Amino acid sequence: MKVLKFGGTSVGSSQNINKVIAILKEKSQEDTVICVVSAIGGITDKLLKAGQLAKNKDKSYLNEFEIIKDIHFKTISELLPKPSKPITTVVEDKLNQLKELLNGIYLINELSPKTSDKLVSFGEHLSSTIIAKTMKTQGFDVELKNSQDLIVTDGNFTRAQVNFEVTNNNIKSYFKTPKQITVLPGFVSKSTSREPTTLGRGGSDFTAAIIAAALKVDQLEIWTDVSGMYTTNPKLVKQAFPIDNLSYQEAMELSHFGAKVLYPPTVQPVLDLDIPIHIKNTFDPNAIGTVITKQDNEKNLTVKGISNINDVALLTLEGSGMIGIPGFSKRLFEVLANEKINVIFITQASSEHSICFGIDKSDAERAKKAIDTAFDYEISLHKINPIVVEKDLSIIALVGDNMKSHQGISGKMFSTLGKNNINIRAIAQGASEKNISAVVSEKDVKKALNALHERFFESNTKQLNVFITGVGNVGEKLIDQIKQQRSYLKKNLKLDVRIIGLSNSRKMVFKPEGIDLNNWASLFHHADKSSIEGFYQKVVNLNLRNSIFVDVTANEDVANIYEKYLKQSVAVVACSKIACSSAFANYKKLQNLSLKYNAPFLYETNVGAGLPIINTLNNLVASGDKVISIQAVLSGSLNFVFNNFSDKKNFHDTVKQAQFEGYTEPDPRIDLSGIDVARKILILARENGIKMEIEDIENKSFLTKQNLESNSVDDFYDTLIADEAHFQKLYASAKANHCQLKYVAEYKNGKAKVGLQEIPEGHPFYNLKGKDNIVMFHTQRYPEQPLIVKGAGAGADVTASGLFADIIKIGSK
Repeated sequence: MKVLKFGGTSVGSSQNINKVIAILKEKSQEDTVICVVSAIGGITDKLLKAGQLAKNKDKSYLNEFEIIKDIHFKTISELLPKPSKPITTVVEDKLNQLKELLNGIYLINELSPKTSDKLVSFGEHLSSTIIAKTMKTQGFDVELKNSQDLIVTDGNFTRAQVNFEVTNNNIKSYFKTPKQITVLPGFVSKSTSREPTTLGRGGSDFTAAIIAAALKVDQLEIWTDVSGMYTTNPKLVKQAFPIDNLSYQEAMELSHFGAKVLYPPTVQPVLDLDIPIHIKNTFDPNAIGTVITKQDNEKNLTVKGISNINDVALLTLEGSGMIGIPGFSKRLFEVLANEKINVIFITQASSEHSICFGIDKSDAERAKKAIDTAFDYEISLHKINPIVVEKDLSIIALVGDNMKSHQGISGKMFSTLGKNNINIRAIAQGASEKNISAVVSEKDVKKALNALHERFFESNTKQLNVFITGVGNVGEKLIDQIKQQRSYLKKNLKLDVRIIGLSNSRKMVFKPEGIDLNNWASLFHHADKSSIEGFYQKVVNLNLRNSIFVDVTANEDVANIYEKYLKQSVAVVACSKIACSSAFANYKKLQNLSLKYNAPFLYETNVGAGLPIINTLNNLVASGDKVISIQAVLSGSLNFVFNNFSDKKNFHDTVKQAQFEGYTEPDPRIDLSGIDVARKILILARENGIKMEIEDIENKSFLTKQNLESNSVDDFYDTLIADEAHFQKLYASAKANHCQLKYVAEYKNGKAKVGLQEIPEGHPFYNLKGKDNIVMFHTQRYPEQPLIVKGAGAGADVTASGLFADIIKIGSK
């Protein structure tokens, strides 16, 4: 004998009911079948709504009734194009009874729990009648049995308690000679005084479990709209997948904490009898589903699932008068019990100074009023404080029988949440260690579930959610590099890099599921107007785990908003040197915020584009080496200019070429004035632990006064032509001395300077070609032969690769 239960979605339409009938047909060929059905999807809510409208003297309850009637008759007409009179007569009769009940509620202006139970029972009675009668018409050996004749309860309406002794005898007696298929309504029952009652939330599952336990069947099958119990909510976490096996305890924990597939009391009747529960998908009958048994068959998994409860209020009772005084907890929870308020979370400080507990937020104000009243005397003496209520919270929970035998699970959980700026309001863990629960803000639930699921279930693959501001030349190259390397990173480094947001100076686009990198540019045709603050707000509102903001601009306003990103635990990767070369106090503030909020702040491309200059310096300092001096050619632009300028090519044309080929800023004065190089050596000095401002750097410019005082880029170029003799004189001097002109940055003894130098033959800088950069670190460990980093220090490709390397570095942490 098999017991199958079908939920509201499974019987939610004629098409779905036909799927149910097909499953019953197949199952009945193997054994006799008992089928428990819920009301048609949504009908229970409509019945309650109609009842409330009638109670409130709102005649639109009749409209709601007509909707209920139409749904059922439409279902019948679709199942049976020519329905027999007995079917329509029986359903019509039940609907007439329903209408009379609603009319009565309207007349007496009252909807008691007793009447409510009678009202909502119509949903299951109607669905079971339609299914049984349809099957009978199609020639099945089927019988409809009213569960109210079998399941006997007390008179606690809406949450009736089952009298198992009487109920089990009724079930055994009736099913001594069962039909091939028996259809029963779930959820409904009757009290010992024969009044209609219901079994509360999840009552149809409970009905099926009661029958399965009474008959000691081999297995209870719960058919629903998903393929089992998932590792977490698949609507919030796309990577969630069905769990093949769970223990009863794991299933109850997951169900208690929000998994809607199964209701915890369902497990109880079959628990002691070791009857397996099989969760199956009505719409994918061949899917494996989830089998729930006494023993967990997947010993290799420590965490089996992650669940959550929303709409939680956290209440805290605290005060010095609680310490060492017995009875406070007893009094507190007696108050809640008297108010029939269910407590779903409890934690107490070992100092006994406070007790914190979670309840449904709809009960919060009632609970506060009752508790404050009960402890009014202690509050008046300031022994305890009035109860504190926090709302808009959720509980997330890790569940697994095997967590107790593995160290560090809670550490992994809380570190994962912390890295993603998810504040934990309270924590609870039982001694059995089957469940670790934490209270977090409701707005963080999706991010928390995704982050934890990634940590515990996704083979350590880490999803990085990238937001890029500035999609010019470098930005485009970065996007192309990410597109090219996505598969490699996922396979070899376990990093799933997704670009979620892009912006330029005019437009911004966002795709929470990830932007298609094959046609990202086309998205800007219908994009929103961009703004620096608007982009930031969108990043924060999306609230995605492992978020990284990438600045590929030279915009001071963008640099000024890094602080806000870091405070939201959003990592920052900066191409711009503005922030790190700003006031030392601001530089240090950003460093401290990065540490405080566990949000990496990386800017390798600030010096040397894609060269690992800052990283090398940081490694030297971190390993205990002491940097004595730094000598460097740090401007690819200036190196290109002086490598191409000669007595055969004027300085104006050389600078124009450098700008055309993308080696200078749009305003070449930034490069040629030396301020860009000064900023770079300033950053290196600061990374070496030196407190220094940009004004502290000696900058001896090779430009003329006329060049420096130019009013525009065009004006600047005009001055270069006018002052060609000055530049030729610089070239001639170097040539006469058998030297090369190089713009050099130097740091030594806490001081720094930048300027044009004549570099003699044999010096490491002499043969530096093209746009290359070079840095020489003289340290205690490298006193004679310096540590040299050399390579291309300008260009879109290498700059983009430096940004990409920083993104990968963040993902690898």
